[in-house]
Amino acid sequence: MQDRLGKHLKTVPPGALVIGRGWIETHWPEGRFPTRSDLDAVSRDHRIVLVRADGHAAVASSNILAQSGITADSTPPFGGDILKDEAGVPTGMLIDTAMNLVLTGGDQDQSVDRVEVYEKADKVYRSYGWTGLHNMSVLPADVPLLERLSDEGQIALRVYNSIDQEGAEVLMASGPSVSENGRIQTRAVKLYMDGALGSRGAALLEPYADAQTSGLLMMKKAETSAFLEKALRTGIQINTHAIGDKANHMLLDWYKDAFEAVDAADRGVENPRWRIEHAQILDPGDMDRFAEMGVIASMQPSHAIGDLHFAPLRLGQERLVGAYAWKTLLDKGTMIVAGSDAPVERGDPMIEFYAAVGRMDLNGFSAQGWHPEQAVDRMTALKMFTLWPAVASFQEDKIGSITVGKRADFSAFSKDIMRVPVADIPQTHAVLTIIDGEVVYRAGM
Repeated sequence: MQDRLGKHLKTVPPGALVIGRGWIETHWPEGRFPTRSDLDAVSRDHRIVLVRADGHAAVASSNILAQSGITADSTPPFGGDILKDEAGVPTGMLIDTAMNLVLTGGDQDQSVDRVEVYEKADKVYRSYGWTGLHNMSVLPADVPLLERLSDEGQIALRVYNSIDQEGAEVLMASGPSVSENGRIQTRAVKLYMDGALGSRGAALLEPYADAQTSGLLMMKKAETSAFLEKALRTGIQINTHAIGDKANHMLLDWYKDAFEAVDAADRGVENPRWRIEHAQILDPGDMDRFAEMGVIASMQPSHAIGDLHFAPLRLGQERLVGAYAWKTLLDKGTMIVAGSDAPVERGDPMIEFYAAVGRMDLNGFSAQGWHPEQAVDRMTALKMFTLWPAVASFQEDKIGSITVGKRADFSAFSKDIMRVPVADIPQTHAVLTIIDGEVVYRAGM
């Protein structure tokens, strides 16, 4: 990390604010989070903030901590934490909402060409074999841009948007938005209940096994209940990030209260198809509740094969029973929508499919107590990436399966992933991607 940072800083004038993302300490020999001292050792002439790969933590240099007024006496904001050393001095690590103390919306690089970004992303994911994606935490201002780019043929993918909460009131008032060609749909809001497991922000019922914390909650019921009820009445889907068992337990309670407060006849959509994004760590007592309430579990198989390198340390062996418990949830009647959580993960559908059916990392490793029985069969995995996401986005009558009368969206791959050895799946690549009957990617084009 320091080497890469140092090379980049040679191209940046002194005093500039440098923001990066993507580090993860899992396989570092130091086995720890980076600190402000690690950044200061590279440069004291630049203000540096480097965000962890999960997007839920960042390390900041000493000068930007001082500029932001972060000291030993600083109190973390609700939903965040300022990590301190044994002497009570901030280490530079800021968790979840504490990142806002050094990063604001104005820090985004205004020179970024958002049209170019979306066009490149569209090209990348078409080449992976995706025909559509569920786009989370979308800036409300980007929705009309995406619609225009799609209608003008500059991007081809189908995109189902869940916007940031800041745009929720407008969406509730106006109703779902759909591009002229029908490929860009916006009818959902993304919320955050807790942080991430790797940065110890996921809210747990009991303390972490490797730290004196139980994680962080990022929402308060008093501020959320009326919002959830209004979403039901207006027919807006709610998709809420929840990773820890405490966060999932509380969120299911809040969903239940909202469902009971708003009769089906008073809802904009009788079956709201609300989702919990990630649903990674569950208390066994909550496993039945998803199906009973009609809540969809939106899960990312690659998290399980990456997190297996640190989750046992964070949770201990006992709580792994409820970790990434795909098969148990499915057996209880829960619908699971599978995705990638890119850019936290690579976004390759073959890695995701492999993780779902193999439940081991790309080197074939699986940690002790990682519950291989939670892997799913290939046909179930296929539905998790095709038909069930269509249901979860209210589009099962148009997409999700190769069926007469539906849109002609499908992909061809270099190997038959339904038959080849599991170990061969990650080496498989897309050779053809078709959307609406049009070839939008062909290998070698």
